[in-house]
Amino acid sequence: MTSFLNFFGRNAGILAVFRQKNYGELTNLPKEYKPSENEPFMNPLQREYFRLKLVRWKEDLLKESKETLCHLQKESWAEPDISDKASFEETFAVELKTRDRERKLISKINDALQRLQKGDYGYCKETGEPIGVRRLEAWDTDTDLQRS
Repeated sequence: MTSFLNFFGRNAGILAVFRQKNYGELTNLPKEYKPSENEPFMNPLQREYFRLKLVRWKEDLLKESKETLCHLQKESWAEPDISDKASFEETFAVELKTRDRERKLISKINDALQRLQKGDYGYCKETGEPIGVRRLEAWDTDTDLQRS
């Protein structure tokens, strides 16, 4: 928190306080903050912005996964019509594929959070060069500068 205040001064504007259950600490971030290319890359505000974005994204995916699990447990496999049963099975298969993709995405989000803690987040794994704020905004878990 001290480095945050030192970097942006005491008049950083209105601060929004978020309670993050995964990390258990209070974080301060200006309410309408958006990272820009005009500020030092991966400064404390940018790191906190992307950390919150990743944590929220992960929490949303986990919430959707729990909702799907509850929905699938409540659904009846004893459909009266064979076409209804086939439709249900197809929907079930699509849901499972979607959740599997999200499971892999959660793993990438966890990796990104670990890189953020180590100070490697936002830098290409191959070259060590900054990936760029605009690209990280579009794909938060990106690790490769060369990918198009």
